Amino acid sequence: MTAYSFLQHLHSGFRYIVLALILAAIIGALIGLIGKKPYTNGSRKLNLFAMISAHTQLLIGIILYFVSPLVQFNSETMKNKVTRYFTVEHWVIMLIALALITIGHSKSKKAATGEARHKAIVTFYLIGLVIILAGIILIPRS
Repeated sequence: MTAYSFLQHLHSGFRYIVLALILAAIIGALIGLIGKKPYTNGSRKLNLFAMISAHTQLLIGIILYFVSPLVQFNSETMKNKVTRYFTVEHWVIMLIALALITIGHSKSKKAATGEARHKAIVTFYLIGLVIILAGIILIPRS
């Protein structure tokens, strides 16, 4: 197994952990928001772990970016949908999603009420999740 193959499998497999944690954070915050439940230490930890897992995925992706044969910088890069996606589109999409998740976490920490904290998580994590799923769906299959 090459370093590229290992990182590719790690990055691909770790996404399920990231998606599960983000989804759990959204569901937990939605239940808290609808049920008018307090923002607990457990809520804070779940949201933090979801954000940390997304940042860890970014770090794995950055390393993968520099060893991947699909990332190319030449005159043909933008003409080929696979190399264009992995060289430009994928990391931009995922960075936007990660920025939204990070903003949501930060806003939830600064919010004064439990309701505002839950709302920040639901709003920003949900938008981030939708963008992540769109980025995964857009992966070229050739």
